[in-house]
Amino acid sequence: MAGCGMISALAVVHNEEKQLADCLRSLAFADQLVVVLDKCTDGSKAIAQQFNAKIIEGSWDIEGERRNAGIAACDHAWVLELDADERASPELGQEIRAVLQNPTADYYQIPVNNYIGKRLVRHGWGGSFGKSEYGGLFRRSAKHWGSDRVHPALRWQGVKGHRLKNSIVHYVDRDLRDTLQRLNRYSDLRALDLRDKWQREGKRDSALNNYRRFLSRFIKCYLGRGGWREGGYGLVLAWCAAMYPLLSYLKAREND
Repeated sequence: MAGCGMISALAVVHNEEKQLADCLRSLAFADQLVVVLDKCTDGSKAIAQQFNAKIIEGSWDIEGERRNAGIAACDHAWVLELDADERASPELGQEIRAVLQNPTADYYQIPVNNYIGKRLVRHGWGGSFGKSEYGGLFRRSAKHWGSDRVHPALRWQGVKGHRLKNSIVHYVDRDLRDTLQRLNRYSDLRALDLRDKWQREGKRDSALNNYRRFLSRFIKCYLGRGGWREGGYGLVLAWCAAMYPLLSYLKAREND
């Protein structure tokens, strides 16, 4: 596959003035910065302007739709997609540049170093509550987000490449209090998605399936993905990953 080596770095944000500058500064190796401002009322726009970013402003209720709008706004053939709480290291930038000199695939997985506060938590992520890697580097035509409010599904086109060696740094939560608040916020949004799905399909998931999912996700994150190595942090993460679908289901049924 021929490569042009030109890359757009994309950040989709909502009121991220405290983090956006550090994120964009870490993307200095990119040929273009694209920032999607979703219902921003803080100083995020001014910060994006300081970095000469291409700015897309709007209001989206569906996460997948705003991310797709960002991808469509990118001018180059390759896209690196980050969130405002993520940072690309110089080493990752060099690796990406090297890969794009002669790309052999249409999208690549990037490993993630996740921090809760100042603590690097390496193990136990998953179950729609965290990521140990993600398809962050891709041809603009290769990635399409689904129509969900939170954790939209992905549709890929083309050839999947190797996992890059250098990591994205992800400042997931300020502390465990933040982690639990995120569980509540995510499950609120997921409950709305579930109600839309049930109305569309004329049926809903069973409680038994969600109880089974709770158990399997806890075992997968705590034992299979090594959450036990992280002590109490791993236990909390496994519990949150397991609770996410069950809590979403129970919230979706509250008004039945």
